[in-house]
Amino acid sequence: MSEYATNIPSASAPRSIPVWAQHLIVFVFFISIWELAVRNEWVSRLILPSPFDVVFAWWDLAIVKALIWKHFFVTLTEVVVGFLLGAGFGLSIAILSAMNKTFRRLISPYMVALQVTPRIAVAPIIVAWLGFNMEPKIAIAAIICFFPIFINSLTGLMQVDDERLEMFESMRASRWQIFRHLQLPGAMPVIMAGFKTGISLALIGAIVGEFVSASVGIGVLIQRFSFQLLLPEAFACLIMLTGMGLLLYGTATFADRRVIFWKDDNLVTKSAHRLRAKHADLLKE
Repeated sequence: MSEYATNIPSASAPRSIPVWAQHLIVFVFFISIWELAVRNEWVSRLILPSPFDVVFAWWDLAIVKALIWKHFFVTLTEVVVGFLLGAGFGLSIAILSAMNKTFRRLISPYMVALQVTPRIAVAPIIVAWLGFNMEPKIAIAAIICFFPIFINSLTGLMQVDDERLEMFESMRASRWQIFRHLQLPGAMPVIMAGFKTGISLALIGAIVGEFVSASVGIGVLIQRFSFQLLLPEAFACLIMLTGMGLLLYGTATFADRRVIFWKDDNLVTKSAHRLRAKHADLLKE
């Protein structure tokens, strides 16, 4: 009886706070400290505006004037197109490098040279080549996100289990079959991790390009408002950039869960239930 009683949770035991409530408490605490520091003039308003001023500025730019959305979608387009180009080239060159040792040996010095070259220093040259429209910003975003995707993809494709490779070779599998059924599935977790890193770097690349030379984009608004000492508006634009980054990273994370479904227990369970329901008649037999 005593053993049974010990397994019953105590009625007076404190209930754990939900995760969303914990995040809300931390957020409110941070905002409160921020507002308190500004009100008591611990920090000058010329350096750090009040959070309420930032909210009012965002409301004015996004809702009242609807000024920010044109710049938001221009920057978003630059990031997405630049990421797609960088990811496409990075993954393609990684696949060729993994499939061909000679190509990997010849291309490696140029990949390292591209990585160690400061991309910010290259940005003015790219603007001089491609002009002042969206093209240089897309190119800079693609260049910055290229190397992490390339190196992650190549690392994943080269990490092949020797025993599984011997099994495929003993079954006389072609190089394409080995790549499709062994290398690529095993490399997908590392490749998708590179994609999640690359999408964040593509956003940085697009903003760097807008800082160098642009007439439209969130980076342009941040520069203009900062030069005019309109810091609430500049912070409002920064919040929009943060939201864009979270949106892009969340999309990459969602794609990661869907592509590498075998790493998610919930998706595996749902797939098993669907297959069991689909083939219920065969299971009864």
